[in-house]
This record gives sequence, structure tokens and C-alpha cells, in this order.
Amino acid sequence: MGLSNLQDTLKRRKYPHHHLSITLSLAPLVMLVGMLAVTIHTYGSNSLSGPSQVVLLMSSAICCLIGIGVAGVPWRKFEQSITQNISQVATALIILLFIGALGGAWMVSGIVPTMIYYGLEIIHPSVFLASTCIISALVSIMTGSSLTTIATIGLALMGIGKAQGFDEGWIAGAIISGAYFGDKVSPLSDTTVLAAGACDVPLFTHIRYMLLTTIPSMAVALIIFIAAGLMRNSGDIGQLETFRQALSARFCISPWLMLVPLITAVMIVKRLPAIVTMFASTLLAMIFGLIFQPEALGEIGGGDLFSGAMQSVFGPTTLSTSDAMLGELVSTRGMAGMMSTIWLILCAVCFGATMTAGGMTAGITRMFISFAKGRVSTVTSTVASGLLLNATVADQYICILLSGNVFRNIYEKHNLEARLLSRTTEDAVTVTSVLVPWNSCGMTQSTVLGVSTLTYLPYCFFNIISPFMSIIMAMIGFRIMPRKKENE
Repeated sequence: MGLSNLQDTLKRRKYPHHHLSITLSLAPLVMLVGMLAVTIHTYGSNSLSGPSQVVLLMSSAICCLIGIGVAGVPWRKFEQSITQNISQVATALIILLFIGALGGAWMVSGIVPTMIYYGLEIIHPSVFLASTCIISALVSIMTGSSLTTIATIGLALMGIGKAQGFDEGWIAGAIISGAYFGDKVSPLSDTTVLAAGACDVPLFTHIRYMLLTTIPSMAVALIIFIAAGLMRNSGDIGQLETFRQALSARFCISPWLMLVPLITAVMIVKRLPAIVTMFASTLLAMIFGLIFQPEALGEIGGGDLFSGAMQSVFGPTTLSTSDAMLGELVSTRGMAGMMSTIWLILCAVCFGATMTAGGMTAGITRMFISFAKGRVSTVTSTVASGLLLNATVADQYICILLSGNVFRNIYEKHNLEARLLSRTTEDAVTVTSVLVPWNSCGMTQSTVLGVSTLTYLPYCFFNIISPFMSIIMAMIGFRIMPRKKENE
């Protein structure tokens, strides 16, 4: 669904005439968090395999009960809202399936193992975290997509970090920090274009103004990653060499395999549709796998190379290796591994839709608008509203549009420039969506990297710092001018 259609949908959406109190608006969210806490404590890592989905649907039912019983919202409104929200994420769900296919094909074909092999030779452990953050940022700037960055180069960096003995939370935090920095400042990013459009700000004006908060946030994150790398022991170099030997023994390592990432990067720069790019990249990986990894494909397919190639795309694969950690690393889940995430996203979308149709989202937003009295309080309210919208609506695109539409008049009332709103929206919504376990971004990145959201959350320093940096800049007043004097 296009961005213009998404905007039209939100503009057409009607809220109940009977406003809900703040207590009732927050009740479903509080219950959701409470039930999820109990579920995670009870089921642990298996909580995403069904229990969390049930909790989201139960919370959706609570929204419906409050909306129908208190606000007088007809059931048809809830059905329409759910249908609209699901239609908005339909393309994203298909892309998720292709990400599963791409990850499996790139791993079994030897592309990711080749990246890891050369990466272990080039990247020293003392600068690994900072290098990971910078590499992810550069790739994300070129592609305009944090998701594509994490699903490709992110997997290789995760493998390198694990081989060097880093905790998976630190590795994922560095990858996500860099990927979301690049996503924010890239003119190819859909969220960047959407935020600028929702606030009626020229795209490059929006990007240049974001640099005032984005660069300091990234600088602080890099300092932390550099310090963490320098304070860590370099590790056993012999162990790294053993890991590299295990890689070369299991896979045919060849620089020719790097043609696939190169061709994929060209397709991304040419702005081909994501689904087309991922399909072509997966197909290329399968072909290269048949050429370079016949032994591995034969093992997966029981002697049938084509069956092995297909299995790497749609289902789970395991390969025998001389190193236990390598065996775990190169195991893939393919499209089938994405089904729990897709299931979870659908349930989260239902929760967000019922929150919106029932009037809870509007009630929460009104609460923050009431605190917007001046420059600092308005920016703080925008940040707080964005964070809570990420937790309730569970989709960053809708959250960006809601923030832009709801706060636009408030910024005009306080004579604040529109680019301040677009920047604050990105600082509050875009980068923090990945930190919410039931948000579509949080669920997707967690699945792709194989690291739970709560595990990587404390180490996503760029994502954590960005909302606070927005508030700090508002307090300082640096380059925040009255609306009538806004210029570029």
C-alpha cells in the first residue's frame, strides 16, 4: 500500500464521539504489558510461539469491550479498522517471507560464510563493535532500509561478532544502532520521506535538520562502542583461526560469491521494488549455491541438489560442522521461520486497530497534547506520545502519520517550525519502534537476528539516546526559530 493511500486512510478514519478518560484509554495497554510480563516469565523464549499472540488478542478484546460498552463504538468500526490495518501491512508480511528465503539462501550458498571469513581477517576485536555500527550505517544510507541492512550485512556481522566472543546483545545493538542511523538520514528511506511529507517539510530540509540531533546521538553511541571494545580482551586469536578453518572446511569460500551482494546493492540503488530485489537476490544465491556448495546442498537434500536449494529457501536447514558454534550459526529457518513473526504481527495489528477504533489512541494522544504549553513541553509531549504510540499502534508508519497530523496544529499554535515536528517525530517514532517487543519492527529485527528484543534493547544506544537528544536540543534552543523566520 502506498504512502499516499495510507495517509488517505488515516484522514478518513473516524473516532468515537464519546471521549474516553485517560484511565480507560491506558487500561488495555497496562493490561497488555502486565499479561506479557507474566507470559514471558512463564514461557521464556517460547512466549513468541503462541502465548504472546493470545495475550495480544485478549487485549484487543478488552479494547472492543471498552469501546462498545463505554464509547458506544459499533462493532463494524472495529472490523473496518482491523481490515484497514492488515491491508497496510500485507506487503510487509510478504517481504518478511522473502527475508526468510533470502537469509536461508545466502547462508547455505556460502555468501554469509564468505563475509564472515573475510571479516574475521579484517576486523580486529577491539574495534569490532564500532566498525559494525559504522558499516551498518553506511550500508543503510546506501540502501535506505534498516531492514534490508540487518537482513544481509547484519547477519554476517552477527556471525563475526559471535566468533570473536561478543555477547549477542552487544552485536545486535551495534548493528541496529548503525542501521537506524543510516535509515534516518538516507533520502531513499521510506520512513524519512513519510515523516517529511506528513509534516509538509521538504525532504532535504528535513534530513539536514535531523543531523543536529542524529550526529550527536551517533557520536555518543560510537564512543560507548569504542570504549566497550577497548576494555574487552582481544580473545584467543588461535580460536578465531580455528573458526575460520571450520568455515573453509564446511563451505567453498570464494570472492566470486560477493557478486550476489554487489548485484543486490545495485538493484537497491536503482530503487527496484523490495519484493523484486529480494526475489532476484534469492534466486541468484540459489544458483551460486548449486555452483559453489553442491556438497552442503546435497547434505540438506539427501543427495538431491535442487531439493537442498529449495529447502534452504522455504524450510529449516542444519549442516554438520567441526565447530558447535558454527553449526548453530549456519542453521537457517527459511520462510517457515518467519511464520511465528507474521502471526505475531497480525495479532499486534489487531491490537493497534482496536485501540484506534475504540478511541484509546485518541485519548492517550489528547493527554500529551494537554501538556504542550511551550517549546520544551511541546517537543517532550511529541516524544512521549510517539513512544506510547509505538507501544499501542505497533506500526511505525501509522505512528509517524498520527504524530504529524495530531501535533501539526499545536506547533503552529506555539509558532514552532514544521521541521522541528518532523525531526522530533523521527527521533521519537522511527528509531524506537525496534525497541518495542510487539511492534512490527521489534518483532522483525528480533527474528532476523535471532536475538530477543529485550536482549538487544539495552545496547541500542543510538535508538535510546535519540529521543532524549531531541528534548535536550529543545531545552538549549539551538537552531529552533519561530515559524515565520524558518529558513534553509
